Amino acid sequence: MSRLIAIGDIHGCCRTFQSLINAIDLKKNDRLILLGDYIDRGDQIRELIDLIIDLRDKGFDITPLKGNHEDMLIGSVDDPEMFFLWKMNHGRTTLESFGVPDAGHLDNKYLDFFRSLPEYTAVGNILFVHAGFNDYIDDPFSDTQSMLWESNPRYMHPLLRDRIIVHGHRPKQVEFVQDQIRKQSHVIPIDTGCVYEKEEGYGFLSALEINSYKLTSVPRQ
Repeated sequence: MSRLIAIGDIHGCCRTFQSLINAIDLKKNDRLILLGDYIDRGDQIRELIDLIIDLRDKGFDITPLKGNHEDMLIGSVDDPEMFFLWKMNHGRTTLESFGVPDAGHLDNKYLDFFRSLPEYTAVGNILFVHAGFNDYIDDPFSDTQSMLWESNPRYMHPLLRDRIIVHGHRPKQVEFVQDQIRKQSHVIPIDTGCVYEKEEGYGFLSALEINSYKLTSVPRQ
């Protein structure tokens, strides 16, 4: 039986990502949605992007979404101010991982990957997004900046309030995520701060299987 699975912010933790997909025993007939922020901060960024691309090439059904860090990378190609902002947000770790001075020197394979990432995807009544949605405009699906940067604990917009929103972006402790699941919250954050292992309660990468609402978390490796 196929499963629908979402994984939160990975931030270059390639070994941990591999451990997590082993833990959930990912199959080719599963659908895996990654919630963005694959780059910056971690120490295996290029390896992680290569692994995601390789898994898709091998036939795994993976939908990687765009995070705010990928958006900064893309914007930095033509905008010096964005390049400065990106480097201030740990973009330097990505450049070092790829061995390039700026994003414009990335191989086209990687630029094409980053530029192809959608801001959100919907599966039935469930919305998957990196951050969240703008609850205060007529069409919340028109504001891509909010999808990358703004997270809300609840939504009242008629197009959002009866849907389940699974997102990353703002790290939460595993216990908090499990509590949201137990409460059957319509907004479930699953970024459990893989790169923040020095902070109590964080340092985990988590996968949520949607049908069973089973949360699988592994510590950073």
